[in-house]
Amino acid sequence: MLKSTFTPILHTIPAKSRPPKLSRAISNALAQTPPTVRQNASPNTTTTTTTNPIHKYPPTSAYLHLPFCRKRCHYCDFPIVALGSSPTNTDDKDDPRILNYIQLLCREIQAKQSESKHNPPLETVFFGGGTPSLVPPRLVSSVLDTLGSKFGLRSVAEISMEMDPGTFDAKKMKELMELGVNRVSLGVQAFQDELLKACGRAHSVKEVHEAIEIVGSCGVENWSMDLISSLPHQTSEMWEESLMLAIEARPAHVSVYDLQVEQGTKFGILYTPGEFPLPSDNQSADFYKLASSMLSNAGYNHYEISSYSKSSFECKHNLTYWQSKPFYGFGLGSASFLDGVRFSRPKKMKEYMVYVQNLEDGIVDYREASCSDAKDMAMESVMLSFRTARGLDLKSFKETFGSSLVHSLCKAYSPYVESGHVVCLDRHRRAVTKEQFCSLISDEHEIEDTVAFIRLSDPDGFLLSNELITLAFRVIAP
Repeated sequence: MLKSTFTPILHTIPAKSRPPKLSRAISNALAQTPPTVRQNASPNTTTTTTTNPIHKYPPTSAYLHLPFCRKRCHYCDFPIVALGSSPTNTDDKDDPRILNYIQLLCREIQAKQSESKHNPPLETVFFGGGTPSLVPPRLVSSVLDTLGSKFGLRSVAEISMEMDPGTFDAKKMKELMELGVNRVSLGVQAFQDELLKACGRAHSVKEVHEAIEIVGSCGVENWSMDLISSLPHQTSEMWEESLMLAIEARPAHVSVYDLQVEQGTKFGILYTPGEFPLPSDNQSADFYKLASSMLSNAGYNHYEISSYSKSSFECKHNLTYWQSKPFYGFGLGSASFLDGVRFSRPKKMKEYMVYVQNLEDGIVDYREASCSDAKDMAMESVMLSFRTARGLDLKSFKETFGSSLVHSLCKAYSPYVESGHVVCLDRHRRAVTKEQFCSLISDEHEIEDTVAFIRLSDPDGFLLSNELITLAFRVIAP
């Protein structure tokens, strides 16, 4: 059943590429199950671990939240600023709401204390929102200049921007490319006007095709298309048509998200998950399987639970999240992961303004935030790794959390290896047969020497991701 088992994992990155907030994500993923790792762990519990060195690396990625939209979509619970259908931007005058926010964002970047004396330059930058393509290129330039001055930017850095159809033309696209934007995430969501209208999108299918043409004519090679399944009144025929048209548009990357009905949104008022006019749980599962089949057959690699890409076009920025690497977050409601600590900025503008002022005054210290303990880190490692086709690296996991935990996880997943929902791989990423795995499971050393990775199968394992992550939770914090 899709919505009860699968969608809370998707909730980590709902329908935008945003930094995950793992403490909340774990709670959502394990709803109706035992308490979170931190709640369940005894303060006197001792675990033999070593500090995962990746948490200590200086960040090389930055997420920038640009919260402006023409209007709020019916499923959206992100911190945004609705500008209306006719923003006041002109060639010589910027909307004061955008200008003031960009100035505030740059102040936050400038006030950020360096993690070390020798910070490497940024390798990925992601402008998310909101609809970042509503921000004039000259203001985007000021943000990139501030980032470059503060941290440095590699000449080959991946600089991504979320862009919605109807919010940019060829002139703006070329100006953004001249600034260094080299990856576009196009928020299409659906190829049916009735579905776009039903979920409150501000663009039409005509504008979708125009945006695809603009991206192609401007020579953007690395671009992604976002689609949402399980929308109200969406049929399998509609979903198949959207996937087919997405494939025909030939993006380098496709992101497929299952609709999340969040409290406080218009959909949250109108609809109950699993009830008409939303597709049933079984229909949602079929949507996911169809996307996996069609996109894989079209040459896309299903490298992450919601992400498909042509070879070498994986989103480098999002891989930072899935690999538990540290990253900066800047802007309203954004999250950072620094030195093993996850923390977020305020979601309301007035509170964010106070936060930036306090940062400038030196009275904000992210290290005061609650740092994850070993069991939290183990749980996050499993949860994030299981989102990816690479899966959980058992050698790295063993070095960080201990040999006995690796063996316990393998034993717990044994029935799912037999059922085909979990796949075991050796160090050359060759599949370990079910028979071979079963013969090794009783010997802790043999299993460690043979099995190098465990991952969820595509698509059936991904559809059971919540159950399988819950099982890991019970092993890590019994």
